[in-house]
Amino acid sequence: MSGERVRVVVADDHDLFREGLRQLLETVPSVEIVGEAADGQQAIELVANLDPDVVLMDINMPRMDGIRATEFIVKHYPRTAVVVLTMYQDDEYAIHAIRAGAKSYLLKNSRSEEVIEAIHVAASGGSTIDPALAPALMREYQRLLTKTPTNTRQQLTQRELTLLRLLANGYNNRQIAEQLQLAESTVKNNLSALFQKIGVRDRTQAVLFAISQGLVPKPTENS
Repeated sequence: MSGERVRVVVADDHDLFREGLRQLLETVPSVEIVGEAADGQQAIELVANLDPDVVLMDINMPRMDGIRATEFIVKHYPRTAVVVLTMYQDDEYAIHAIRAGAKSYLLKNSRSEEVIEAIHVAASGGSTIDPALAPALMREYQRLLTKTPTNTRQQLTQRELTLLRLLANGYNNRQIAEQLQLAESTVKNNLSALFQKIGVRDRTQAVLFAISQGLVPKPTENS
């Protein structure tokens, strides 16, 4: 994505919020709004037609909610990253969004710079988690903890531990390759093997696993 504008679709059924978000992002030179959707079905159609880099996805929407839309987009259009914007701090929706494959999870009261940063991080393959979602996400950590065999957790190599820590710091494949002096294709293969070993399906769940094992710090409330 270096040197290119991040192409974004905004999906939210509240016209006023969607308009405000569009106006905010139009002031960011590195971001281009390519479409707006009022429900999950429209979001899917725009992704299919426009091939955006990122979708900013509301959760509660008519016709098709943001969770189902996220799951469909992640499965059928994996090049497009989904950033969920939710108003529910303690709701199970956050957990469902993780399982659906969203890259990032922010509350709608997030600062504008946090939303902009999450867009760029997601477009580069990284993840962002709002610290205020920590209570709900702790339940997912526990699910991953009980899902993963103890012996698997204990058999991680130093390279695998390093990969998990770099993922938790938001590094994309290219940045990991530079950090470890590896080919990008080697990083991709190593990550695939790591995901299979610890029983997760994507980068975000790998980060959650690392947090649940104390390998990286847990998100905390902003002071």
